[in-house]
Amino acid sequence: MPIMAWTWVILVLVILAYLLLEWTWRSMNKTKKLPPGPKGLPIVGNLHIFGEFPHRDLHRLAQKYGPIMHLRLGIVPTIVVSSPQAAELFLKAHDLVFASRPPTESAKYISYEQKGLSFSPYGLYWRNIRKMCTLELLGNLKINSFISMRKEELALLVKFIEKAASDCIVVDLSDKVSSLIANMSCRMVLGKKYMDKDFDERGFKAVIQEAMHLGATPNLGDYIPYIGPLDLQGLRRRMKAVSKIFDGFLEKIIDDHVQSKDENKIKDFVDVMLSFMGSQDSEYRVERSNIKAIILDMLAGSMDTSATSIEWAISEVIKHPWVMKKLQKELEDVVGLERMVEESDLDRLEYLDMVVKETMRLHPVAPLLIPHEATEDITIQGFHIPKKSRLIVNVWAIGRDPSVWTDAEKFFPERFVGSSIDLRGRDFQLLPFGSGRRGCPGLQLGLTVVRLVVAQLVHCFDWELPNNMLPIELDMTEEFGLIVPRAKHLLAIPRCRGFHK
Repeated sequence: MPIMAWTWVILVLVILAYLLLEWTWRSMNKTKKLPPGPKGLPIVGNLHIFGEFPHRDLHRLAQKYGPIMHLRLGIVPTIVVSSPQAAELFLKAHDLVFASRPPTESAKYISYEQKGLSFSPYGLYWRNIRKMCTLELLGNLKINSFISMRKEELALLVKFIEKAASDCIVVDLSDKVSSLIANMSCRMVLGKKYMDKDFDERGFKAVIQEAMHLGATPNLGDYIPYIGPLDLQGLRRRMKAVSKIFDGFLEKIIDDHVQSKDENKIKDFVDVMLSFMGSQDSEYRVERSNIKAIILDMLAGSMDTSATSIEWAISEVIKHPWVMKKLQKELEDVVGLERMVEESDLDRLEYLDMVVKETMRLHPVAPLLIPHEATEDITIQGFHIPKKSRLIVNVWAIGRDPSVWTDAEKFFPERFVGSSIDLRGRDFQLLPFGSGRRGCPGLQLGLTVVRLVVAQLVHCFDWELPNNMLPIELDMTEEFGLIVPRAKHLLAIPRCRGFHK
């Protein structure tokens, strides 16, 4: 039979299977009240609603249907949460029910069959690797062991910008910050910096960013599994290609570490995980595929997230010169004019903390977090939430909730003066790192890096926009992905403030 004929046969079977599932699902749930939501189309459900910026599309729908909304994405029931009160119900009161992750093709092909920390389903394996990552890799002792490395890498960036300032050259801050964070991440996780040519002809950051994009693109294979093998969007093919690149690179990393005889170096994350591999005494059962998945999680989770937060923070500070002046005044008072900012200074920089909070409220780097999955049927606020439903928490919408935030679209760090609202997952008005069991375990490291880099760039330099552009004219358009960076690189002209050494 010709290929075209087989395609039509498969599509007919898909439609029949869908109709059977739809009838079965409706029969099972017809007496149960689902949350409100828009009606869907046959087969695709509500998938057609997603445009270039799904977090904005869902925010608009929530204004019509409410903070707990039901969508049907293909055959998958999906609950979208868009208010602090609703987020607290799902991520705190019923956290255990929603602590799992749904199976997705990106997690299957790129994250080694969901063996990484971010995408593993809830269970004993996830609890063990979470414990390992929290205690052995992301604890204060380990984070502090790399203080001198972070200082060294940041000093290299400052030196580059000083030269650009003396030559009156425009700096691509997006590119330079991205490279800084990539170098820091590689040294912590892998033990050394890697050049793009060591990885792939496209470069390290480019492939990481493609993986992020593939993970964020709505995939018909995830929502209508019967047509997954057809790969109508070409996503599966691209995922396999990216996975092959990652696997070759990670195999080389592990081999290099196994063969290394340097006993005096600070142990990086790979060294720590390899010390548990094959051990009968360790509670952490990890083999090569587990280690590769966790390395990938650590790189993806530390690189683009921190770089994007810094990029947005500096953008907002440049766009609001009075914020820059106020932040520089605090830095002068706390740090002084004779030295660079140290990590030990950060806890005393209250206005810096407000600037970072306000940046993460307006520009959460993962506006929809990573989807959760319900492990059982549950009723919340009178609404039936079926088992296997996906939960999407729209933290971008929560950060703009007018019942919580006055002038929600305005960048105004002073809103946090006298406020106890924190961003560590306890206060549901501000959830850039998520909350509950699946909250980000790298929160402390991420916050440290973001605050340190922002403080240093503002303390050492004044920043102006090129071509006599006014601050108010700075383009703040987003580019969607799992991480949402600026659509256009941030270009700025530095002016040395004349006191750093």
